[in-house]
Amino acid sequence: MKNFVFSQKIYSFLLAAYRWYLQTPERSLHQAYDAALKIKEIEDKHFNGNKIDIDSAMYSNSVMDYFESDLNKLLKTAKMRLTEFRASRWFLNEEDQKAANKAGIEYLSASFVLEKLNFIDGVISKYTISPEQITSGVVVVKPPSTPVDSAITSALPPKPPTKYVEKKSDRKLKPKTDTTGVLPRSILSTINRLQVELDPNSEGEVIQSFRQAQRRTIISIRFILLLIIVPLLTHQIAKAFIVGPTLERFRTSEQAEVFLNYEMEEEALTELQRFEERIKFENLISHAPPLSLEKIETELKEKATEIAEEFRQESSNSIKNVFADMFSVIAFIWLLLTSKSSIAVLKDFFDHIVYGLSDSAKAFIIILFTDIFVGFHSPHGWEVLLEGVSRHWGLPANRDFIFLFIATFPVILDTIFKYWIFRYLNRISPSAVATYRNMNE
Repeated sequence: MKNFVFSQKIYSFLLAAYRWYLQTPERSLHQAYDAALKIKEIEDKHFNGNKIDIDSAMYSNSVMDYFESDLNKLLKTAKMRLTEFRASRWFLNEEDQKAANKAGIEYLSASFVLEKLNFIDGVISKYTISPEQITSGVVVVKPPSTPVDSAITSALPPKPPTKYVEKKSDRKLKPKTDTTGVLPRSILSTINRLQVELDPNSEGEVIQSFRQAQRRTIISIRFILLLIIVPLLTHQIAKAFIVGPTLERFRTSEQAEVFLNYEMEEEALTELQRFEERIKFENLISHAPPLSLEKIETELKEKATEIAEEFRQESSNSIKNVFADMFSVIAFIWLLLTSKSSIAVLKDFFDHIVYGLSDSAKAFIIILFTDIFVGFHSPHGWEVLLEGVSRHWGLPANRDFIFLFIATFPVILDTIFKYWIFRYLNRISPSAVATYRNMNE
């Protein structure tokens, strides 16, 4: 009965969370629209319907500071809610819309949504610096004036942005690993930078490059979060609603084994022995009358029953983890198979991050990773990790397998690191390799 009530509570909570998730686009749009209305109200009431000019001489400095503070808060709210609106619309699909209709959730009509978006963009665009107002080499990107769901939902890998964009758009960018030539790259990059600065259309190209980098970053971070959240949620949901009830239905508490392996049994015996020794010790140092053998046996029996129940639950939980992990692996593989374009964007994202670091930063990260995974102290970490995985699945920790794994896998990783340094990093950044060797010595 308690399990049924607990399951009902979990179901109600998940249903409420799902309804909140389905209402996210409409709620975000409504909040952004309210923020835009408040900005419009300030304009109409205090600035004759014109833009809120911070440098206006109509009011004192204290009053303008007050208006500026409110304006910044409202603009931030509107932009954040618009971002949330676009992201939530990307996650929602036809199945979610059907589920929303069944749950009695009615979305706003398309014309009403477009009307609100046009009003929001019309208000926000007044306070966004246009490309013509870019001065002193500072680039401020204006947000899109229309809801560009396609810019977020488009999972096609964008053209890898470079620090300085070439004038000829049809020229293909070479990979970083192939950028070798007669002249040093620093001289070539200086020449390219001068060409870009002298190009009258360079501002638009830089803005376009920045937008591509921004879109690539958003897609990559979103995909990383999906790779983490989806398997974890799949594991918990499958364990609570699929594997758990099925296992409890076909495996009663009387049939359930107390110990799955000898390590659990030894741990239980050790705990029971320590309990017996503690009882005798407390009886010896206390002034109470000594306990009889029957009383000690009774307490030991109660404790043994309690320990057996704990290990029975742990054994059952280990079996559930095995099947729940299978569901998680299936969800992870499915996510990889259906997100090939996002994987390409993520690869390009990491490529720009790794190869964009300074030489000292590259050497520091390489030494950090090699020392953690293949260094002198790494066997202890691998041992703890493998024992934790064995306990998670209810398997005995096979010392021979653990020692064999530690003797082979870190060596393979070390070989891969050295090959990558020799094959790729040595061609791209020889100074980083020299810094790495000096730091290692």
